[in-house]
Amino acid sequence: MATPNKVAAVEEITTDFKESTAAVLTEYRGLTVAQLKELRVSLGAENKFSVVKNTLTGIAAKEAGVDAFEGQLAGPTAIAFIRGDAVAAAKSLTDFAKTNKQLVIKTGIFEGKALDASEVAALAALESRELQLARVAGVLKAPMAAAARTIDALRLKLAEGEAPAEAPADAEADAEAPAAEAPAVEAPAAAETTEA
Repeated sequence: MATPNKVAAVEEITTDFKESTAAVLTEYRGLTVAQLKELRVSLGAENKFSVVKNTLTGIAAKEAGVDAFEGQLAGPTAIAFIRGDAVAAAKSLTDFAKTNKQLVIKTGIFEGKALDASEVAALAALESRELQLARVAGVLKAPMAAAARTIDALRLKLAEGEAPAEAPADAEADAEAPAAEAPAVEAPAAAETTEA
C-alpha cells in the first residue's frame, strides 16, 4: 500500500519531469554531501538536482510519459531537472563529472527526445544560449556603432561651419541624361499562303 509520502514523492517527480525541458539521469555513488551541494550550485537556481528512489522515479516517469529511463534506474540515482539553459546545465554536469569520477551520466531527455551519455556530452559542447545571444547582439550593434560615428563626424563638420560634401556634378548630369533609345525592330512580314 502506497503511503502518503510515497504518493507525494511520485507527484513531485512527475511534476519535475513535466516542467523541465531536459532531465539527466546520473549515478552519484561515492559523492559527499559537500560535492552534491557544489554540483547543485553549479547547475544554477532554476535547475534542480534531486536524489530519487528508483521505484518511485519509474512510476513518475511513466505518469509523465518519459520512457528514456527504462532499464537505467539502478544504484544510487539522482536526476538533474533542467528548466533553464539546457546547454549550460549539461556543461555543468559534464565538467563536474570530469573532475569527480563518482558522478556517472547515464542517460537523459531533451525536449522529449531520449539522449544517451555521449549525446548529453554533445549537448554540453554546444554554445550556451547566453553566448549565442551575445554574438547576435554584437553583430547587430556593429552597424549601429558605425552609423553613430558617421553622424557624430557630420555634426562636428557642421559645427565647424563646413558644408557636407555634395555629390559630384557629373553624377547629377548622368542621372538626368535620357536613356539611349534602342533601335526599332521591324516585325517580320507575314508569310503569304497559296491555295492549291
